[in-house]
Amino acid sequence: MNDPSAASPGPLPTIPPLVALAMRPLPLLPLQLALGGVLQRIYRRNPAIFDRLGDHARARFGIKPIDLPFAFVVEARPRLSVVRDLPRGLDARISASLANLLALLEGRVDGDALMFSRELVVEGDVEAVLALRNAIDDAQLDLAEELSSLFGPLGAPARRAFEATRGRVIASSGHGEQSR
Repeated sequence: MNDPSAASPGPLPTIPPLVALAMRPLPLLPLQLALGGVLQRIYRRNPAIFDRLGDHARARFGIKPIDLPFAFVVEARPRLSVVRDLPRGLDARISASLANLLALLEGRVDGDALMFSRELVVEGDVEAVLALRNAIDDAQLDLAEELSSLFGPLGAPARRAFEATRGRVIASSGHGEQSR
């Protein structure tokens, strides 16, 4: 992202194809409810996050993890939908591996470098995507903290598990954990 200390791009691990295939028949509604809850929590903690979109406040973003059998549609209302395939009529489409998308959300990898290495593809309104990127950068998200909030009294152990997983993913890519 804009942080010069962000990790240089490199091949982060992807979801194995057999695991993705096994996930295909799973219902999307539970995932949508959980992730929608995370988005609402992020919005409550950072109410100005979508104000940063400016003229793009009504933009609809399609986010496609290339290694998963589903995708996300994000709107600044805030609203998140989990879909099998991205619909037509989106303002922008963003695709990368799940690990790269998550690392981008936390500012742990440089989005420009990922685009140049073709590990990140952006289609459509690039200006809207840049506004979204700036909004996310300003929020300084910690996904382990946000996700662990879903676990109530088990939040602390869940956070440790998420942080350990994030550390293993980043370490396996040859990148050290970056300071924020």
